[in-house]
Amino acid sequence: MAQRRSDNGPEAGEKNPETAGGKLTENIMHFARVLRRAGLPIGPGQVLEAVRAVHAVGLGRREDFYWTLHSVFVNRRDQRELFDQAFHIFWRNPEILERMMSLILPDLGNSQNLPPAEELSRRVAEALAPQGDGGAKEAEEQELVLDAAMTWSPDEVLQEKDFEKMTAEEVKQAVASIKRMRLPIMEVKTRRYAPNPAGRRADLRRTMRAALRTGGDFIPLVMRSRKTRRPPLVVICDVSGSMDRYSRMLIHFLHALTNDRDRVFTFLFGTRLTNVTRYLRYKDVDHALERVGDAVEDWAGGTRIGHCLHEFNTHWSRRVLAQGAIVLLISDGLDRDEGAGLGAEMERLHKSCRRLIWLNPLLRYEKFEPRSAGMRAILPHVDELRTIHNLTSLGDLTDALSRDATGGHVQMREWRAKAA
Repeated sequence: MAQRRSDNGPEAGEKNPETAGGKLTENIMHFARVLRRAGLPIGPGQVLEAVRAVHAVGLGRREDFYWTLHSVFVNRRDQRELFDQAFHIFWRNPEILERMMSLILPDLGNSQNLPPAEELSRRVAEALAPQGDGGAKEAEEQELVLDAAMTWSPDEVLQEKDFEKMTAEEVKQAVASIKRMRLPIMEVKTRRYAPNPAGRRADLRRTMRAALRTGGDFIPLVMRSRKTRRPPLVVICDVSGSMDRYSRMLIHFLHALTNDRDRVFTFLFGTRLTNVTRYLRYKDVDHALERVGDAVEDWAGGTRIGHCLHEFNTHWSRRVLAQGAIVLLISDGLDRDEGAGLGAEMERLHKSCRRLIWLNPLLRYEKFEPRSAGMRAILPHVDELRTIHNLTSLGDLTDALSRDATGGHVQMREWRAKAA
């Protein structure tokens, strides 16, 4: 990251940013750019507001400085981790208050004090990466990629890339792809009938009425067939800490799904259950995500799957599981309560719906085995077990939902045998 640093800093006694040439303002501006590259929606207005807030609060304590910037730049719960990592890396010097009093820009050129790359959020690491010195090298690498033959296209690579390993730019492309997804309409037969000339069953009532119109000289035979209707779709998604990166992407998918078809009900859970259906019906995805973030109080926390399913079965199942609903349970199966009461609640849920599909991102690992108590309690009561970790798996899910078939019985028997 290209930095602006004054070689001749202000005198030690100067504490007013205005008299020091406005270096504090430049520092905050650079920090805002880092956050924006990491994916936070920060504009010039927020930068000016942050500068005014820092000048009003002062620089007496590091904690006050942290929460002052936090109150301006962070609008949703899912932004807290990115802000926290970026702040402690950007302002990493333990004597930052003294340096800020002298208004010298933190030197990020030497990265020896940075945490290891695997400990950082990929989006924060990408935002803090140098961007100004490797122009010729980047151009050369880009030219090599364009000239290479027999390689995967960027779209194909993005389809197979794990959500957890995506950069900020790849996340934007993935979200755009999710917005373009359309779920094919699956029609199921209901108990009601409607007139249909191609039907196989005679509608005696309408036939007799038609005969009365002709005086009985001619009796036209009216045929009928069963009506078809799309079944409701109920999504119960885990937003605990272990599912955080996947649930953020899946919320975009659920928003597109909710606005693409009717009767889609979405519930998010960690340690408690939250109905976010009405928020996802907003057309503006940013507004919808903001309302969802405000409604869910236990985002990126613990997991109590059995407790949350009990709350769903008690208060919501009769409202949303009518007419043969399809249920998507999105969770890694890691339960803080070690599966207490989970088996009974899963059995009740399975008996209340037409089809129960468990989506587990851990299934992407070849050596995955359902060893935890929560996974063993869930497996006997699901019709299908699928992975959900990239765009390809989302596409496979839409294909599965577009057809009325349970399928996968052999595979489910194998999984249940492993869990036994």
